[in-house]
Amino acid sequence: MSVDRRNQVGLAIVLSMISLVLFDLMGLVIKHLSSDYDATELSAYRNIFGMIPSLFALWSSPSWHKSGRVIRIRQWPLACARGLMVTIAQLLFYYSLGQLAFATASTITYANALFMTALAIPILGEKVGLIRWSAVLIGFAGIMLIVKPGHDSFSWVALAPLGAAFLYALAGVTARLTDADVPSPLINLYSSVVAAIGATLLTLFAGGFSGIANDTDLLWILAMGGFGGTAVLVMVVAFRMTEQSNIAPFSYFGIPIAFILGWILFDETPIGELFPGAILIVFGGLLVVWRQRLRRWA
Repeated sequence: MSVDRRNQVGLAIVLSMISLVLFDLMGLVIKHLSSDYDATELSAYRNIFGMIPSLFALWSSPSWHKSGRVIRIRQWPLACARGLMVTIAQLLFYYSLGQLAFATASTITYANALFMTALAIPILGEKVGLIRWSAVLIGFAGIMLIVKPGHDSFSWVALAPLGAAFLYALAGVTARLTDADVPSPLINLYSSVVAAIGATLLTLFAGGFSGIANDTDLLWILAMGGFGGTAVLVMVVAFRMTEQSNIAPFSYFGIPIAFILGWILFDETPIGELFPGAILIVFGGLLVVWRQRLRRWA
C-alpha cells in the first residue's frame, strides 16, 4: 500500500518541530549548568552521552546493514574534520549560552542557513544568483542589528554564537562532499566520536574535569546528552522523509520557542536585542528556501 505523500511531509514537519524543542531543551540544560561547569566540560559530556542515540540510529539504518555493517569509510579524514568543526562550534555556542540571554544566543545561530548559502559557492561550486545573495545580505543585516558592532552595548561574546553558526554551516556543507553510498547515521557517528574526543582533550588541556558535583547534576547531564543526541536522530529521520525545503521554513519557529522558554525559566525578555534583527534573519532564510524551490520547479 502506498504512503500518502502529504501525510509523510506533515509527519516530517512535526518531527522537525520536536527536534527544535529537544535542541532548545538541551540548550536550557546547558545554560542551567554553565554556572558550575566550563563550556568544554559540558561539550564533552554532551558528546559522550549523545553517542548513544547516534549508535541507535546507525543500528537502525537498513542501508548500513545492507552494506555489511562496514564502519570504516573512504573519506574518514573529512568525517574527522567535520567532527573537529562541531567540537569548536559547540564550545562557542555553549560558552555563549552561559553569557547571553538564551533566546539571543539561539537566534544568532540561525545564521547558519545563510552561511551555508555563501559557503556552497567555493566548496560545492554552486552558483548563487541575485535573489539568494540578497537573502544572505538581508540575513546578515539582521545579525548585525542583534550583535550591534560599534555600539556601546556591543559585547565580544555575541561573536561566539556567530562563529558557532559558521562552523555548523561548514560542517553541513562539507557533509555533502561525502560519498552518496555512505549511510547518514555513520557519518553522524564519526562526527559524534571525534567531537567527544576533541571536547575531552580540550577539557583536559583547560585543566581537567571538575567532577560531577551531585546526582542531580548527573541527571541533568544525562538529559543534556539525551536531548541533543535524540534531536539529531529525529532531525535525520525528518530529512529522510521529505525534501529539506519542506522543513526549513518551520525551523524558524525555534526563535519564538527559545524566547518563550528563556522567558519562563530564566525570566529573560531580550525583545530590544532580538527585534527587528530576528525578523530580517527569518526573512533572509525564507527567501533562500523560496529561491531553492523555484529552481527545483523550473
